[in-house]
Amino acid sequence: MIDVAKRLIYLREMRGITTNKLANLAGISQSAVREIELGESNPTVETLSYFCDVLGISMSEFFNEDENELNEFLVSSAKKLSQNQQLKLADFINEMF
Repeated sequence: MIDVAKRLIYLREMRGITTNKLANLAGISQSAVREIELGESNPTVETLSYFCDVLGISMSEFFNEDENELNEFLVSSAKKLSQNQQLKLADFINEMF
């Protein structure tokens, strides 16, 4: 069974979104988001759908912990870069290895 709190934190952090920004964009109070992320409460289906909208994913994707998710996220993010930015990213990655 999926840990909603951990999954929400993971997806939010992968997209570089703070808890406060998620709350503001989803129209949910910051304290409610914090309680959900701390596992102190569970989001309603409606609240979870707001989070998914902000994160740019479907509810199905939220509950699908695919091993390739990080790769897919990185590739889709890289595709949004200009050709010059993609080359710089490739250089950066090559320097790491």
